[in-house]
Amino acid sequence: MSTPRRLSAIILPVALGLALTLGGATQSTAAQAPVGLGSAGSYAVLAGSTVTNTGPSTLNAAVGVSPGSAITGFPPGLLSGGTIHSADSAAAQAQAAVTTAYNDAAGRTTSATVTADLGGQTLVAGVYTGGSLAITGTLILDGKGDPNSVFVFQAASSLTTASSSKVSLINGASSCNVFWLVTSSATLGTNSTFVGTVLALASITATTGASISGHLFARNGAVTLDSNNVKSSACSSSTTGTTGATHTTPSVPGRPLPGTGKASTVTMKAALLVTVLGGLTLLAVRRSPRRNQL
Repeated sequence: MSTPRRLSAIILPVALGLALTLGGATQSTAAQAPVGLGSAGSYAVLAGSTVTNTGPSTLNAAVGVSPGSAITGFPPGLLSGGTIHSADSAAAQAQAAVTTAYNDAAGRTTSATVTADLGGQTLVAGVYTGGSLAITGTLILDGKGDPNSVFVFQAASSLTTASSSKVSLINGASSCNVFWLVTSSATLGTNSTFVGTVLALASITATTGASISGHLFARNGAVTLDSNNVKSSACSSSTTGTTGATHTTPSVPGRPLPGTGKASTVTMKAALLVTVLGGLTLLAVRRSPRRNQL
């Protein structure tokens, strides 16, 4: 076999192999979809049995309860946005949306298993599963420059944050895309700073001075507040709803959205490399007969 033909025999399989490998890597970078909150997205607090407040808590969105009806402590609690919904059709609809969101979050495929205490760690986007989860100190959630990065935490039991603990967002991470699935109850520590939507099967207790950027949703139990600040951002996923939509779990946490960041870079490099190798292959094949004539 002539040298050009040997070269083409090598280059062509390499080009095809790279195309398949890089193409497959690109397809696996589909981002995790946020958990859609539907009509519950307009609520700061929603409980199944009761909502109880003590002290001058401030909330910037609605408060609701269903199927229970008891909501106490407003005032001194203050709603700067939204209204109170006690066992009405709006609260019932929102609770149905919470149930759907809860099931969505519970059905996500795990990216990694985490230890009980998340404090002191820096995590990128993904689905994290553990037993009874806790936060002591600071948990950092790193968006890696992607404002659509999604963080889902699945607690097989309770969630407890220590006094003065903190969840910190960096590099584009958003409170709209942080979700805490709790299969029992959640307790947020005194003067702690918490981020994300809590989807608890039982109850949620925010102790004195805890600050929350997100939502507190208890499906069956109570939500108890004590001089808290609950700020619920207007999130597109909350109003339009993505619950029930098809989503792809990334095999590695922190992958960017399709067509952006590293995924598109890999695609472009793959296309360029395959084009170059294909050109060399064609050149080698065309030159081969001439050399054989010589």
